[in-house]
Amino acid sequence: MHDIRMIRENPEAFDAGLARRGLSAMSSAILEIDGARRTKIRAAEEALAERNAASKLVGAAKAKGDEAEFERLRALVGDKKAEIAKLEEESKAETSRLNELLMGIPNTPADDTPDGATEDDNVEVKKHGAPRNFAFSPKEHYEIAGAADGLDFELAAKLSGSRFVVLSGAMVRLHRALAQFMLDTHIDKNGLTEMWVPVLVRDEAMYGTGQLPKFAEDSYRTENGWWLIPTAEVPLTNVVAGEIVDETTLPRRMMAHTQCFRSEAGSAGRDTAGILRQHQFEKVEMVTISRPEDSAAELKRMIGCAEGILEALYIPYRTLVLCTGDTGFGMRQTFDIEAWLPGQNAYREISSCSVAGDFQARRMNARYRPEGGKPEFVHTLNGSGLAIGRTLIAVVENYQQEDGSIAIPEVLQRYMGGNTVITAQGTLV
Repeated sequence: MHDIRMIRENPEAFDAGLARRGLSAMSSAILEIDGARRTKIRAAEEALAERNAASKLVGAAKAKGDEAEFERLRALVGDKKAEIAKLEEESKAETSRLNELLMGIPNTPADDTPDGATEDDNVEVKKHGAPRNFAFSPKEHYEIAGAADGLDFELAAKLSGSRFVVLSGAMVRLHRALAQFMLDTHIDKNGLTEMWVPVLVRDEAMYGTGQLPKFAEDSYRTENGWWLIPTAEVPLTNVVAGEIVDETTLPRRMMAHTQCFRSEAGSAGRDTAGILRQHQFEKVEMVTISRPEDSAAELKRMIGCAEGILEALYIPYRTLVLCTGDTGFGMRQTFDIEAWLPGQNAYREISSCSVAGDFQARRMNARYRPEGGKPEFVHTLNGSGLAIGRTLIAVVENYQQEDGSIAIPEVLQRYMGGNTVITAQGTLV
């Protein structure tokens, strides 16, 4: 959420930030509501002062036997009490209007986020590894013999409908191996703290990270009001909601391996083949809580953690900084990491690493106290480290062999019982 004081002090800069996202100026509408709210608050405070002053005189008038003055003052106190109640109710209504408006406005982009309207305007900042030269025409993951039997879309459709899969045999073991490899790498090499978190959260948690109110249709809600998390960003970031964090504990670098759930409401007809875009999937999610002055360095560090997983797997990738029009609602800046998928002959997103600044912290009221100073809002960051299903696709496609078998990357072999190949029949050898 945005700082109302910043909007009051520099509305032009606020509108300029929104304009970079392709949005119309909103400071005038915000400040009109804020002005009405503050007017009601001041009027209530003045009425309260008048009531308190009259209350002190009531007793004196009674003691003097001045019944007329006593009755006048008593009526004034009553009138002021009703006036205060009315003004407070009106100011609360204006505050609700203001918060509702602010909750629906996206974050303003960082100064060095490139301008642009669509993903076509994203800027490549790094490319690592060269795509493999195949002596045959590479297939997509679900077409490769060694993987096909372990990806059962018909059974999943019978159980749940479209955009689900049942993994079995070598595929589910490879999926699990990737998750464990990611976790071990982030713990042992990258120094992240692993956490196990609920996948059902309250409204407040979804508001805190910006999924609500604007993107409710993208998530699933249970009948008793819980939300299925779209990513572990939600519970991990909300660990500090409502807290004043000890500065000596910052930065907090956390991660969690969870199931994730997305309705994909706005993606009808996109990537329906295979497991690239599913309603239920798994990710290892990274979240960092930092001091404002450290968040730029923490973003760079987080990107390196995600890239390192692909480098260890020898998967070619590229990293892009997203333009203003493609940056997520709550983020000031986002870097996408895209893995090379030879079956599609294209790079596809496998991780997004983002910094929100204090945008989420204001929604959550998450602060820290600098030494000798007043509490300030923390900065929050999140990134996939990585999306496990998409990493499975990348491994299967990049390591496929002409006979339909799949070589197992060296770093995963110890998680696969020492086996080095998934045969064309889907067995491990």
